[in-house]
Amino acid sequence: MEFDLSDDLLDLQRVVRKLSRDKIKPRAREIDLTHEYPQDIFDAFKQADLLGLCIPEEYGGSGAGILGLTIAIEEVAKYSNTAALMLLLTRLPTGPIMIAGNDEQKRRFLPGIASGASRASFGLSEPQAGSDVVGMMTKATADSDGGWILNGTKCWMSGVAQADWYTVFAKTGEVTSRKHDSISAFIVERNFAGVQVGRLDKKMGVKGVDTGELILSEVKVPKENVIGEIGGFRLAMLGLNSMRPIVAARGIGLAEGALMYATAYAKERMAFSKPLTENQGIQWEIAKLATEIEAARLLTYRAADYADKNRYTKEWVPYLSMAKYYATELAVRASSMAVQMLGAAGYMEDHLTELYYRDAKQLTIVEGTSQIQLSLIARGVLDEDLWWD
Repeated sequence: MEFDLSDDLLDLQRVVRKLSRDKIKPRAREIDLTHEYPQDIFDAFKQADLLGLCIPEEYGGSGAGILGLTIAIEEVAKYSNTAALMLLLTRLPTGPIMIAGNDEQKRRFLPGIASGASRASFGLSEPQAGSDVVGMMTKATADSDGGWILNGTKCWMSGVAQADWYTVFAKTGEVTSRKHDSISAFIVERNFAGVQVGRLDKKMGVKGVDTGELILSEVKVPKENVIGEIGGFRLAMLGLNSMRPIVAARGIGLAEGALMYATAYAKERMAFSKPLTENQGIQWEIAKLATEIEAARLLTYRAADYADKNRYTKEWVPYLSMAKYYATELAVRASSMAVQMLGAAGYMEDHLTELYYRDAKQLTIVEGTSQIQLSLIARGVLDEDLWWD
């Protein structure tokens, strides 16, 4: 069993680590305060060819896969989860196309994402249908020419205001149906008549990339923009399953960044005539978090490797969910301890610890809450997909 990264992945890690230190670290607080989309960061990703990491080479990407994107996001998230989200959005909307799209769809939509010429967003959740996906009410009605007419509102869509196109899930069966074959996936282009960005959310953290509503009013979607087969609920789940290590990477990076920041402060901060790090209680907390970070990385890199091998179907779900659950909950614990280590100073905008603290909680909610992940892991044990005999 090989635990070392390949030379190519180590080179990628070095490139992104330097970019993160030079370009992202100095901008993290400003992005949070202004809430403005960091176009300069996007341009830096574009110049470094980081927008197509998970996209195959034949469609303009670098072919580094989910593991490559995971490694890059971990480095970026040490300083800004907003910037990490920008990289994540190169995979979340494109995932269903890469999994089930036809070659024409891949050639139309993937190269633009890889080059930075276009951006995309992902529409699954609705006000009454977050974790309860089949509760969605967005309706797709068959048109006479084989296309579909979409009506409904999607919410909590990251990057909604910046996107040029959207991967949208809608009911192609009865809108009240809870059958899995009643849901299908569509590529909705921003310039289609009836597409409108609605209310933008005011968020606790991860500011700078807009999150908000997408309103669809009699939007005509041609048949060429249907992803996979009609009745694509399974595609939504496969897409989310394959994203688990990518979200986990945001948690690992945040935990690393928060612990490094707090440790550097504690080494310089004097209390009772000695540095805080001379206190055994502080040392133990540092040691526990360091151990958990390494455990989370092993879970996450394994999950990313599984996803790159198309192991994101039911029998592999527990392993993917473990990574997402453990790493994102760790981000909350690490950021909380970082604030505590700085004391009153950690609660102030003078230090990044309060930013880490606010950003961390989002990770336990998006793309499957921690409670959903626990249910999936438990189901894996009950069904003996995860079993030790």
